Amino acid sequence: MRPARAIIDLAALRHNYRLARAMHAGRALAVIKANAYGHGAVACARALAPEADGFAVAFLDEAQALREAGITRPILLLEGVFDGRELAEVVRLGLWTVVHHAAQIDMIEALPAGAALNVWLKVNSGMNRAGFLPADADAAWRRLQASGKVREITLMTHFARADEPHVLTTLEQAAHFDAATAHLPGARSLANSAAILGWPQARRDWARPGILLYGADPMPAADNGLQPVMTLESAVMAVREIGPGEALGYGGRFVAERRTRVGLVAMGYADGYPRTVPDGTPVTIDGQPGRLIGRVSMDMLTVDLTELPDSGIGSRVELWGRQVAVNRVAAAAGTIAYELLCNVKRVRFSYTD
Repeated sequence: MRPARAIIDLAALRHNYRLARAMHAGRALAVIKANAYGHGAVACARALAPEADGFAVAFLDEAQALREAGITRPILLLEGVFDGRELAEVVRLGLWTVVHHAAQIDMIEALPAGAALNVWLKVNSGMNRAGFLPADADAAWRRLQASGKVREITLMTHFARADEPHVLTTLEQAAHFDAATAHLPGARSLANSAAILGWPQARRDWARPGILLYGADPMPAADNGLQPVMTLESAVMAVREIGPGEALGYGGRFVAERRTRVGLVAMGYADGYPRTVPDGTPVTIDGQPGRLIGRVSMDMLTVDLTELPDSGIGSRVELWGRQVAVNRVAAAAGTIAYELLCNVKRVRFSYTD
């Protein structure tokens, strides 16, 4: 009966997918890797399946779980395969796979005759993490074509700084990609969430919306009409008062300057709420603005009830959601919303639609 829970709004998820697809004006793979960024991959895939053009996950295990749950839409493996033996399962499940280095082409060439893969060939346009250098893209494409094991090749790249609207790196990367692939046939995929929202010049055939699906806008100070999908909430489980000069919690970080009414909340860093947030991090308490005080513990945290005399044991506390933007909490913790959402665990999950 512990009140800590994550409420997942599947209608908001669909709203965000539709917004991304309409803005991009092309097909869109819903990125649901890392358990749909902490939201539950199977539930999110089922909610999107009637209208999504397909899905993207990181690796084979994530795709297998979706197929076992009855998801029949295309699923792309963004990391590709790690061993040639995985390709038999890729073929069996009808998956699509990214190819981003030469050893993966070796694996495809070694497949038995009769394979017909859908491959996404990744070009390193400047992020310098994964993908073929522009000068090597043509040779990689020709090897795939010559293998006789590939039915279709989609060309893709990934942006390093699309969430920085005043930095021209995204346009430079798009230009490098276009130059490297100008003479190659096939659909293109460039735009991640930030590029969908902020870089119309980078929109091509396929979009890959990720974090925006979950309502966390990757563009700073933007309002793109996204709806939060996860509400992380709990309740006050005990109340106490401390006097001026008294310290609260581990390390005594918060010291009361006046008589302070403290609410103890069933939520901690073992549930995924960040330990690093400072005093003053926003919460809502019974729908009213409130603040966190004291250091976050493994299972509990504390909030200031001094200005909320009607709140007490059982009062609902929103840690993030529709009233407290997850981006605000992430900024307070010195991290990004992606990490916070992916780290949610141990709490009860409930789904609304």
